[in-house]
Amino acid sequence: MNLAIFDLDNTLIAGDSDYLWGQFLVDKKLVDGEVYERENQRFYDEYKAGTLDIFEFLQFSLAPLSQHSIDELNTLHKEFMQTRINSIWLPKAEALLEKHRKNNDYLLIITATNLFVTAPIAQKLGVDDIIATMPEKIDNHYTGKVSGIPCFQEGKVTRLEQWLEQKNQERREFNLQESYFYSDSFNDLPLLQKVGHPIAVDPDEKLRNYAQQQGWPVISLR
Repeated sequence: MNLAIFDLDNTLIAGDSDYLWGQFLVDKKLVDGEVYERENQRFYDEYKAGTLDIFEFLQFSLAPLSQHSIDELNTLHKEFMQTRINSIWLPKAEALLEKHRKNNDYLLIITATNLFVTAPIAQKLGVDDIIATMPEKIDNHYTGKVSGIPCFQEGKVTRLEQWLEQKNQERREFNLQESYFYSDSFNDLPLLQKVGHPIAVDPDEKLRNYAQQQGWPVISLR
């Protein structure tokens, strides 16, 4: 069994779920619309430029989770899936997942976006597991802080290595040189360089140029 790893935002879905969740909160008037929308756009632009301070962003993006109960958040997320995520669904992404599933590969999503936002999307995609940035939760309530290492840039490598160590203890060993990783973002270069089969998916300009220089496959799921 080989490991097939997938970035989520702008790879398996045609948009950024973190950014869209922020826009959803603005539209629902659950945050200060003008301030939140401006900052949400700034952080998204910094992410695309490769200059994002992940801790500054997480302090901003996780704060609204602390202002609602788990039940309230789950109700909001169901509406978010229906009104935001369903419209950016990619049939070709589902077909790619199915291709790896038929090859008996283990399907893993690894994403910088927090687990609250992404877990239901991963479940809908039918993957085997997900590694995401973890929002801290105490007594079944989100604190607005991050728990552990953010799953971003080099942090994706660290979090994957921790996950692999756990899987090895379960006697399920994966070899990264035989593994696939699909991503759209130059931010994921540290992990793309670790696997034997890196694939650029609808990549940003930096990743497209780098992938072409390296002779990596460049595909589109749009």
